[in-house]
Amino acid sequence: MGERRAGLVVTIALAVLALVGVSSALLALDPRTTGADALRTGGLAAGSIVALYALWLNDRRRRVEEQRQDVERQRQELETRRAELDRDRVSDERFARAVELLGSEADQVRVGALHALAGLARSNPSYTQTVLDVLCSYLRRPFLHPRYGDAPAKPDDDGEWPGPATANAERKLQVRLSAQRIIADLLPAADDVAAPRYDLDLTGATLEYFDLSGRRIGTMTLRYARLYSTTNLSRCVVTGPAWFTGMTTGSGRLSSLFRCTMTEFQDRAWFSRVHLHGRAEFDGTTFGGRTKFADSTVEGSLAMTGCVFAGEANFKAVRLAGRVDVAGTTWQGEVPELRTDP
Repeated sequence: MGERRAGLVVTIALAVLALVGVSSALLALDPRTTGADALRTGGLAAGSIVALYALWLNDRRRRVEEQRQDVERQRQELETRRAELDRDRVSDERFARAVELLGSEADQVRVGALHALAGLARSNPSYTQTVLDVLCSYLRRPFLHPRYGDAPAKPDDDGEWPGPATANAERKLQVRLSAQRIIADLLPAADDVAAPRYDLDLTGATLEYFDLSGRRIGTMTLRYARLYSTTNLSRCVVTGPAWFTGMTTGSGRLSSLFRCTMTEFQDRAWFSRVHLHGRAEFDGTTFGGRTKFADSTVEGSLAMTGCVFAGEANFKAVRLAGRVDVAGTTWQGEVPELRTDP
């Protein structure tokens, strides 16, 4: 304020000097100039000085306003970064708390933790792959159920329903089924080509009624997984490699169906050494890369009508016990010989 006042005083003094000096000079040097003309010219000179001061003042005010706006912008950016850090901190705390609750003995607490993780992934998409990794890790934990046939009833079960051991396994199964459904819900739709690529690693997992139909998946790993009841991978789009090596399906009343119809494998698909106790359906599936079914066993029927094998297909030493149907299938290179074992 003091600087502006001093500038105004100096400007007025200069304007007065210009008015007096110019008017006096004109009257002294040009006899033809009247007093009015000299005063008018001096006034113009004084006005010019005042105008220059006004321009300088406006420019200074503009620079001050720009500096103020820059400071405000920096303050807003700082507040935004602070809010993002707070949001990330809260998300990290929610994630850590949910993962901790997954170890609870109470099955309802574990289900709540699973849904908390799903909510975190939906509100913060950057967590989606991490949440999927945690859910897959949970499903990879060892799990036995008396009705699977590979988990004999404990002495306190007495083979009755609901015996203590069977009831405990059933409660654990319900939590696992919730994890499976959440995985399917978090994956994008198969036709969403702009969606991020999410990978699934279910190596050695025990799954029942596993359904990922109509989902888009990056790399899919089901090596040595055990699948019970119906497994549905129909209409999926798998953009990365698909690994099913050593996968088995349940036998007896849990053998059911392995369905992979109208699916698109854009990369390699490895079904080597799989053992399917029930039916296997691959109708209309596209295998875009190398495909390997070598050393596999299908005890039920095998349906591969209308499939497209765009890459090399290896069906060496495949053991088929049921009906085989490959009508309308397109092969790249040598057509493999698929027939039912006598």
